[in-house]
Amino acid sequence: MYPENNECGRKYSVIEFNHFSENMDREFQTSPMIKNEKNDLNSTYLVSFSQNSENCCVGMVDMVNSTKISARLGSRKTSRYYQVFINSMSRIIHQFRGRVIKNIGDCVLYYFPYDIENPKSCLFASLDCGLEMIELHKTLCQQLADEKLPCLDYRISVDFGSVTIMKSNNSLAIDMIGSPVNICSKINRLAPKNGLVIGGDLHELIKKFSKYNFKEKQGYSIGLKHQYPVFELIRK
Repeated sequence: MYPENNECGRKYSVIEFNHFSENMDREFQTSPMIKNEKNDLNSTYLVSFSQNSENCCVGMVDMVNSTKISARLGSRKTSRYYQVFINSMSRIIHQFRGRVIKNIGDCVLYYFPYDIENPKSCLFASLDCGLEMIELHKTLCQQLADEKLPCLDYRISVDFGSVTIMKSNNSLAIDMIGSPVNICSKINRLAPKNGLVIGGDLHELIKKFSKYNFKEKQGYSIGLKHQYPVFELIRK
């Protein structure tokens, strides 16, 4: 469902989500599930979900062949190898006012909240962020070479949709679930090395803008013989 037809929840006008976190904390504290388990919070892992869904652009940047490469490095060099990648990608995400959700080994998951009053900001920021990651590749490899570490490659995937925020009782960090998260993880492998692909829902929102070129890729199967369209994004 696209923004102009979407009535699934309220928007956030800033990335930091401070007010959202405060509201979520109060919600979790008054949750019957949390109340019933008050005496066992330290020993039981509990997850609560927000009552609201949010539109956003979700992105994923994943290293290529990192397991094979890191197997040839010692533990100290491996740690530094991952550190350079994760920190470099995170800096670009924050530069474009995005928010890192988490890193899962050699993969960084991030998002850009949708602002109904300025819809282009979320869409353009998420795509320009990915293109900036691609353009960083040569510089990043030079930095690694200077530290006597091998060059790295990565793939980027982005899609738009509705997500639900989740939080556990033993962590201050938030997480999210939803279709764009799942889609990003599935279509990431369709991106070329150091390239960017987007899902069909995001493509529908930006295809009319002349800022980008698109190349349709093999679709991702969503079952029942239906293919979810996937497009490689190229800056003009």
